[in-house]
Amino acid sequence: MNETLTRLRYQYWPDHWLGEILSKRWTETAIPVLLLVAVVLASGHMIDNFYSETAIASTLRQASEIGFVVLGLGLVMIVGGIDLSVGSMFALTNFVALMLMHVYQVSVPVAVLGTLASGALLGAVNGLLVGYLRLRAFLTTLITLIIFRAAYEILSLEYSTAIAGGLPDSDLWYFMGDEAVLGLPSVAWVFIVVALVGHITLTRLRVGWHVMAIGGSRRSAYNSGIAVRSTVAMCYVMSGVLTALGGLFFAARLATAGADIGVGLEIIVVTAAVLGGISLGGGRGSVTKAIVGTLIVLLIINGLTTLSAPGGLTRMVLATILLFAAVIDVRWLKNRQRIISRVYVSPAYHNVPKPPECSHETSGPWQLNNKLRDVELIGVGQVEAPEDVILDAEDNLYCGSRHGDIVKFYAPDYTRMEIFAHIGGQPLGLAFDRDNNLNVCVGGMGLYRVRPDRTVERVTDETNRSWSSINDDSRLRLADDLDIADDGRIFFSEATTRYEMHEWPVDGLEARGNGRIVCYDPRNGSTKTLLRGLRFPNGICIASDKQSILFAETWGNCIKRYWFDGPRKGEVKTVIDNLPGYPDNINLASDGHYWLALVGMRSPAYDLALRMPGFRRRMAKRVPLDEWLFPNINTGCVLKFSEDGQIIETLWDLGGVNHPMITSMREHKGYLYLGGILNNRIGKYKLQDADPHFSQYGKRWGTTT
Repeated sequence: MNETLTRLRYQYWPDHWLGEILSKRWTETAIPVLLLVAVVLASGHMIDNFYSETAIASTLRQASEIGFVVLGLGLVMIVGGIDLSVGSMFALTNFVALMLMHVYQVSVPVAVLGTLASGALLGAVNGLLVGYLRLRAFLTTLITLIIFRAAYEILSLEYSTAIAGGLPDSDLWYFMGDEAVLGLPSVAWVFIVVALVGHITLTRLRVGWHVMAIGGSRRSAYNSGIAVRSTVAMCYVMSGVLTALGGLFFAARLATAGADIGVGLEIIVVTAAVLGGISLGGGRGSVTKAIVGTLIVLLIINGLTTLSAPGGLTRMVLATILLFAAVIDVRWLKNRQRIISRVYVSPAYHNVPKPPECSHETSGPWQLNNKLRDVELIGVGQVEAPEDVILDAEDNLYCGSRHGDIVKFYAPDYTRMEIFAHIGGQPLGLAFDRDNNLNVCVGGMGLYRVRPDRTVERVTDETNRSWSSINDDSRLRLADDLDIADDGRIFFSEATTRYEMHEWPVDGLEARGNGRIVCYDPRNGSTKTLLRGLRFPNGICIASDKQSILFAETWGNCIKRYWFDGPRKGEVKTVIDNLPGYPDNINLASDGHYWLALVGMRSPAYDLALRMPGFRRRMAKRVPLDEWLFPNINTGCVLKFSEDGQIIETLWDLGGVNHPMITSMREHKGYLYLGGILNNRIGKYKLQDADPHFSQYGKRWGTTT
């Protein structure tokens, strides 16, 4: 009963969703959005007429005016700085707008340009000090806050009477302050345009990428050739311009130059930015986060004001929110990867039957032998990680290298080698098509093709996305092995959609159905996922009927068959259901059967652990990766099996001297060539009674008998 409950719990409860959700960047915006919804509902419950048209218009006016300032400060924070002088700049630019309209009676366009220019000038002061002179942003903007505030108080004291006595004769000015278009205040329409431009700039333009890069790591950005000082300075200038824009609409709405204008505004906008999710450490933020934070803070302030809360209480609440948000931001930024890694790994329940006995005393095909002990070695020390091997029509030998190369050994003695092509990623499965193009599965990159003239081209690196996936599974993370149908369709396995190539041991620990079979159709250039939910699908081989494929599930210890054409199209059948090891590549044998590599052998302890997901989860959290309980990958084995699942023979290297981890084998003209992703050599084994003229793709494409 306990094991049944464990199986049901880990089969149907989606533990892995939590880690996938937390790993998405949008969750950093989702939490403030949920908080905003809660604040809106609470405000609607406590405040009368909160949802009325008048109240909403008033809220949008205030939010837009403050939102301009938050956008400017958010830009400065993303680039890695801070600007405490925005409150004083807001007051000064409000004063400039009022002087131009009320005292000097200039036209609205002139007043707008003059106000924005004053904001740019004030921002340039901070930009020069922080960006070019490299002064500390916090201390510098604190000093400019004091200077700008003092200047405002002096000017407002002298000109407040003149401002109050002058009334501008401009309908456009009053329209900016009070009128609406299609139910939205004019300031809200301007804010929407500015927000869209800001979003496009940060996410789609090079200057936005530079801002993000500088905030993430200023030294790395500088070493990459980004103009760090000028970019930082321009962010402060833009902060001044956006603050001036908010001050301009504030002046048009209220037409006042009181002594308390802008006092405490820096606390409000910093709280809004941090609460929305813009990082104090730089490098993270968006326009959406700025907008959400602005609305939350403004609704809280308006709610407290409506409830007649004293000003001291309002400031205390804002300070508490800022402190709480700052702690969450700093701690989350520091521990994000560690937290995600602790919850992302989600082992599944997997009950495997007892494996067939493999021993010297066993009768039948599983009897141990040492046939691979004395194989001929090729390229010892010249290659690293030859996961798959293949031979061309001239008997030349090809393999991949962990350095991202396809290595070619020349026949007949394979002593001379060269780099045939450089791909960049780890080459895995290899297959020749009818035109002698070498098709390659590349870990982390997808499916590539190397033409006979050594031109490297991408075939596909994405497939259709699953509607139920949280992670974007359209990108190919670990294309593994492949084979090609007669009509040119390429069927290949993707071992896992949750982990990168170097993290395959973690996928093994999960033993979850993270893999899939994918088909690329050259006739229309489409790539489509055929099967999902497979436990590390690996070797692929076209079956004898040319309408189905044989494929290996490594963590499932089985071989299955899938029909892609014909009357049984879409059907999946298990061919071998209980191997004693972990199957890898599959290739055709000269007698019509199939060769299979076992990358490692099962052990009773690990089989037991597969039925204990909680144990494996704790092991992943508490034990270093190199100390995990893991399958035995030191005993190499190659076996031959028939299409109906009968084991014909097995070849072993019991001491693990020549090939401790065999991932592939390829029969060619009487020999079996062996590859291994942890090896630094290729093996060549003489087969008894094999067809001396057999070549796998020569037979497939009709170039040999």
